[in-house]
Amino acid sequence: MNQQLATDIMDARRQRGRVWRTQFMVMWGVIVAALLAFILVTIRLDSDFIQKWLPFILTGVPVTIFVALISIFFASILATLGALGRVSRSPYLNAIASFYVSFFRGTPLLLQILFIYLALPQAGIVLPALPTGIVALSLNYGAYLTEIFRSGIEAVPHGQTEAAQSLGMSDRTTFRRIIVPQAFRIVTPAIGNDFVAMLKDSSLVSVVGVQELLWRAQAAGRPTFQSMQTLLVAALVYWILTIVFSFFQNRLERKMATGDRTPERSR
Repeated sequence: MNQQLATDIMDARRQRGRVWRTQFMVMWGVIVAALLAFILVTIRLDSDFIQKWLPFILTGVPVTIFVALISIFFASILATLGALGRVSRSPYLNAIASFYVSFFRGTPLLLQILFIYLALPQAGIVLPALPTGIVALSLNYGAYLTEIFRSGIEAVPHGQTEAAQSLGMSDRTTFRRIIVPQAFRIVTPAIGNDFVAMLKDSSLVSVVGVQELLWRAQAAGRPTFQSMQTLLVAALVYWILTIVFSFFQNRLERKMATGDRTPERSR
């Protein structure tokens, strides 16, 4: 009897879940249809113009992805060093890391890009547009990831450190073999979130002439006063990129969550 009741409850939950997902998708369809109708009614889309310039605009997609990938790589390295400084007992290292986080989180990313590209040449430091964008994005996101990495390190239960020390492990070995692997699992979803955000923020490097997606959309639309159409194309491409990478990020999170639950089932 109890087993039948439990089965009925699970079936009811599945049914509610299917209904909810159906309603969710229907609402999405209504919103998308309304937006398309608004665009078609209020904006006279020139299909010939879009077909002509679409390949030119899409050529900026690899540049956008390249900038985001390289920047998140260097941002992760900076964040690792920054997090080690933030948890360090040395007042000097902690002060350097804290200053780095405070400065780059406390000033706008666009200002940082312009400062590196326009102001540093006065000090004799000249960077081309593409390296400027990568450096600025890496420094900015590295500051945000520093606090995430620090939280990941501190989230590892202190009892595990004590257990490792009781087995004779040195502090360095304990950190490398016990703390780092667990902290990495904790912060991996956050790295994915920041990468998706960086895909969009990489559009800011267009102000210094990096020919990524937004730059090409503006270059195609501005001379012919067709910016509405080219910017809509760019917005759609950014949206698709965000959806695709968010999908893979969510799958990674579910896989890691499953891995965390597996030992519990084995016990």
